[in-house]
Amino acid sequence: MNNYNEVKKSFGTQAEKFASYHMSKAEYTDYLIRSIQVKGNEHALEVAAGTCICGRAVAPYVKDITCLDLTEAMLEQGKKLAKQEGIQNISFVSGNAECLPFEDETFDLVITRLSLHHFVEPEKPFREMQRVLKKGGKLVIWDMVATTEELRETNDAIETMRDNSHTRILSREEFEALFEDAFELQLEETTLVPVNLQSWMDLTSTPEDIQKDIIDKMEYDLNGGDKTGFNPYIKEGQICFDHRWLLLIGKKEN
Repeated sequence: MNNYNEVKKSFGTQAEKFASYHMSKAEYTDYLIRSIQVKGNEHALEVAAGTCICGRAVAPYVKDITCLDLTEAMLEQGKKLAKQEGIQNISFVSGNAECLPFEDETFDLVITRLSLHHFVEPEKPFREMQRVLKKGGKLVIWDMVATTEELRETNDAIETMRDNSHTRILSREEFEALFEDAFELQLEETTLVPVNLQSWMDLTSTPEDIQKDIIDKMEYDLNGGDKTGFNPYIKEGQICFDHRWLLLIGKKEN
């Protein structure tokens, strides 16, 4: 069983709205670029790139970058935006992260962001990224990290209600285990990203009845009821929460 059809359906719907969503703000991409510390001569790859938010941001600082994604509509938006931004050293490939169409040790830098929680077996895309990365190259994963163990199931259930392509958010320990055999971890850092609940659901065109169910769960949490794992709060009269993004940068050793 795979999640390909759900991913393509979900992100085909999101494509036009995705690039303007909060996740593309310059403050986040600037932080990413500072953290990677590129040298300028890298052949780079962004996997499960979507509208190539990272790829477009990193492009001015590397020799060239390839953006790969399963959903054509997302890549088309990436192409359109790269053209508007005058980016010349970027290319786009339609493909599956679990079977990357590249030779072993092709890239100096491989990046994926907010992707692994869409895979039934995240080990598969991870090992493919490891395979196409040169020895001494950097693998950058920036993704949501799981809440406390007792609330993980509830948290994932709500994520899936909002977006059927969601599978499971990994814990910090699970991310670390992916890196442990072949990488030296150079950075491991968590960032809290504020999210407006309504905007979050609008991005995926979540049906109104499901939106109501999610809102009810959040309000019950706010009022002292069952916890959701989202730790919701009120800001300017609207329900918000903070996503926990974990940035890991590993240097490939073997």
